[in-house]
Amino acid sequence: MLIRCPAIVCSVLLHGEHGAVVRALTPEDGLVAGYVRGGRSRRIRPILSPGNLVAAEYRARTEDQLPALTVELSHSRAGLLAEPLPAAAIDWLCALTAVALPEREPFPDLYQALEAALAAVEYAPSARGWALAALRYEMLVVAGLGYGAGLMPPAEGADWPDILNGWRQSGRLLSDDILSGRRASALDARERLIERVKRIAT
Repeated sequence: MLIRCPAIVCSVLLHGEHGAVVRALTPEDGLVAGYVRGGRSRRIRPILSPGNLVAAEYRARTEDQLPALTVELSHSRAGLLAEPLPAAAIDWLCALTAVALPEREPFPDLYQALEAALAAVEYAPSARGWALAALRYEMLVVAGLGYGAGLMPPAEGADWPDILNGWRQSGRLLSDDILSGRRASALDARERLIERVKRIAT
């Protein structure tokens, strides 16, 4: 197995004394996990911040083996993690992707949508400029997993009540159907994001 492509870092699990298991979203192969040798090092660890865009190379002898992953930084969003609202948005969007999506199933629309949502968080002057993109990505994940019948994202220019109502609608599907059981802890990141948004929306 050999995959070379851009990828968005979604989750990092430190493994052993030196390495890390990284889950990243790719354009054609979906969510792919790989082992990064030296992933705990000072040089590589900043590259593995969730939300970063990397040039990834996955190598494995068989399809069933956890591939070795090497990464080169293409675009860093690590600086946003020092700002509470953007950090909460990146944390949730990446956690949702890493936990909800099945591995190695292509979701090309989700790759483009996640990159667009992260770019909105990065460049929009305020949360009002990216909250709708974050909600639309969440709803796209729900729909992509087969649970989005009847979900309608608010129109462009929607105000806070419409956005918060949209989060309530998709939240029920996430908690009841997609992130139930052991995966429910990922919803903590979502709750932090919504609570921080509510502080500026009310």
